Amino acid sequence: MTSPSDIDVIVFDVLGTMVDEPAGIGRGIRTLLPDIDDVRARELVQVWNRHVDEQQQEILAGRRPYANSTVIDLEAATRVAAEAGVDDADAIRSLAASAQRLAPWPDSASALDRIASYFPVVGLSNASHPALTRISAHAGLRWHQVLSAEDARGYKPHPDVYRLAIANADCPPDRLLMVAAHAWDLRGAQALGMRTAYVERPVGDPPRATDRFDLAVKSLDELAISLNAI
Repeated sequence: MTSPSDIDVIVFDVLGTMVDEPAGIGRGIRTLLPDIDDVRARELVQVWNRHVDEQQQEILAGRRPYANSTVIDLEAATRVAAEAGVDDADAIRSLAASAQRLAPWPDSASALDRIASYFPVVGLSNASHPALTRISAHAGLRWHQVLSAEDARGYKPHPDVYRLAIANADCPPDRLLMVAAHAWDLRGAQALGMRTAYVERPVGDPPRATDRFDLAVKSLDELAISLNAI
């Protein structure tokens, strides 16, 4: 069990952990296609997500030059629109922008504010700098600092992305607590020596039986209590 006295900085994943990314993209798809049914909308969200995952993996494998999340989201929106038979450029750009209009989870903004009263809070995301600015503003997320994988010209879970947070904090890795709803993200942070906290979200990646994280909580409110940030 991690003690609050062991932690100097709290580092938060953003997409999925602080904001509901699939729902935001789904709203964009429904705006593009008002008559779409729920099943087809979910299928198109999966098309979007597959494109993003595939392209990030291509970049991490060195098979594609680096492109930031804004570029890849526009590609994903273009792919979704093509599957739906839409070729209007303005509509596609509006759909791509839905990836920056993401609603926070009900506890995200309030719990972040409470935790920020006790610890420096840093966002660490695969989203580009411009996207992070808009995502944070739309969701009401107030950071002490926000870091983008764009600066490492890669994507989590590449070690260089977590090194951004470690270098920014200027303290040993085990004095940083990485908070995420994705077990794969926490494994990446753990490999660099960071402490880890899994927060349960409907769209997250649950831990495996073999995972051993420092904290596991049902919500950010529960995390705040665990950190005595009340």
